[in-house]
Formats: sequence, C-alpha cells, structure tokens
Amino acid sequence: MRETTLRDVAELAGVSPRTVSNVVNGYAKVTDSTRAKVEAAIAELGYRPNVLARNLATGRSGQIVVVVPYLDTPYFAELLQAVIPAARKVGYNVLVDQTDGDRQHEGELIGRGSRRFLFDGMILSPLGLAQEDLAARDPDLPLVVLGERTSGGSFDHVGIDDVAASTEAVAHLISIGRRRIAAIGDQPYPTGEAAQLRTRGFRAAHAAAGLPVDESLIVGTARFNRIDGASAMQSLLDRSDPPDAVFCYSDLVASGAIHTAIGRGLRVPEDIAIIGYDDIEDGRYSQPTISTISPDKKAIAQLAVDRLVLRIAAPEPIPGVELRAPHRLIARQSTIGG
Repeated sequence: MRETTLRDVAELAGVSPRTVSNVVNGYAKVTDSTRAKVEAAIAELGYRPNVLARNLATGRSGQIVVVVPYLDTPYFAELLQAVIPAARKVGYNVLVDQTDGDRQHEGELIGRGSRRFLFDGMILSPLGLAQEDLAARDPDLPLVVLGERTSGGSFDHVGIDDVAASTEAVAHLISIGRRRIAAIGDQPYPTGEAAQLRTRGFRAAHAAAGLPVDESLIVGTARFNRIDGASAMQSLLDRSDPPDAVFCYSDLVASGAIHTAIGRGLRVPEDIAIIGYDDIEDGRYSQPTISTISPDKKAIAQLAVDRLVLRIAAPEPIPGVELRAPHRLIARQSTIGG
C-alpha cells in the first residue's frame, strides 16, 4: 500500500502542499479554517510527516531541551506539562534534563562543546548559574531563560514580576489585619535572585502600608521545600513574640510551615495566616487550602517556546528581550478561612 504523502493531504484539503507544510511545521501563520481543513485531512489519511527527511534538509534535530533544577518539585513538573504541548504544536519534541542546581552541569549545557548536537535550542531554569555565567554562554546557542534572572539584553528571559507579585501577597496579609508578618525563604547570595526579589516585595508592601519591617522575622532557607519551611516555622514559633502571618516563598515552603503550625496546636488562619507562591496543584487540595501567587504557567510556556522557535529560525543571533507573563493572587483557606 502506498504511503500517504504531503501532496495527498493538500489535494484532500483543497490547499497547496506549501500550506500543508506550514501547518505541519508551524513555519507560517494560516487561518483557523485552513488549519482545521488540513488537520482534518491529516487525520482522515493518517499522514505522518517524514521527520528524518525534514531534519536532514534543515540541519536540525527537531528537538529542544528543557533544563530544570528538580523534577520532584511540583512547580517544574507542572511547567513541563505546559511546555511539552506548546512545543509539540510547532513540531518539536522535548528532551528534559535535571541539574540539581549544579553550577558545573548547567555551565556545560550552555557552554561551547555542549551536547547541542542533540537539540536545536534550550529553555533553561538555572539555579547554580549566576548572571555573569549566563551572559558568557555560547552565543550561538538559541536560549530562553526562565525564572528570576534579568537578561540585560544578553539573552531572552521569561518570567512574572516577582517584586509586584510578592508585594501583593504581603499586602493581602496586611489587608486581613495582620501586622507582625514573617517571611520564609530569603537567600542572600549571588544565585538567590528569586528569593531576593520576593524579599524586596515583602519590604515594599510594608513600606506602602507604613509598617516597619522586623528584620528578625525574615528567615532564610537553602531550598524552597517542605522541610525547610517546617524548620523555619519552628524557629519563628519558638520566639517569645511569634508572627501572626507568614509569607512563604513557595507553596512547598507554605505546606511545611502549615504542618508545623498545626502540629504546635495553632489554627490556620485564625492564629496565624500563611500565604505561598507558585499555585501548585497540591495547594488546592491541602487542608487548609493554600493562598498563593499564581503564575500563568501556560503563558510562560507559550512565550518561552515561541521565542525559542524564533531564535532557532533566525539566521543570526538576535538581541535578548524581557517577556512578562501574568500572575494573580488567589486567596484560599490559609488566609481567609472558610
């Protein structure tokens, strides 16, 4: 039986072979009605693009790599669930690499002599690399950086406004009458930009409300995880003057903090209100449910994939840009009860 060709799909859909190619490869804009006709013809005929031939012709692998610090962190798992379909829609398979925040490994991935023969471009959420490391990457590597690194025009960066989001989180605690507010998650070292931006937001909300910041209530953590959140909350509750609210720099930190608070006989939020960050699925089903800052993960993924595809297709390196995805505050039981 003869294998179905691109031309067969074009004839059935009533369009040109080039239009079918554009739909399959995501190379050009087509109208929704035309795309629907082509996709219906592909489904009816069971057409499968010859990926190997396409890649040989273009000199590309047809794959991108997404590099994250930890796969066991729900935020990154949920982000990958958004990146993979966005990449697949434009004809790219997704490879995944976990770095454990190791600076050497992250540096090798973005440096000269990396494993780039395996992939055409990279979406990177760095943990071990500092700003200067990213600026010194292989300039020919199509790269989009996620998280809290600002590019300064040296690479593409996609993220939310962490300072604004953190300010909103703390302002919410102030709006419900809390005045002695702690923060869990500060990381005052070169690669702790995410934490530092959230600490800036913590301070900004206090300043806007005319409240002083008790520096002793800002507690650092090595990671944004449950065990560090639980331990930090222990130290806060051991004080003679414990806080009446806590801004946690991730939902995992908030989960650990809530576990400790309840274990110590406190009611959440009546005795102590707690807000997190990331809007992971676990926070929607915990007891109590966790108030949080919700980054638009689908928007982050789409912006990152779109920009990376543009970089891959560009004949010469192009200037880096800052791209902002939206976020919103979601108030749940850990701050407003119910």
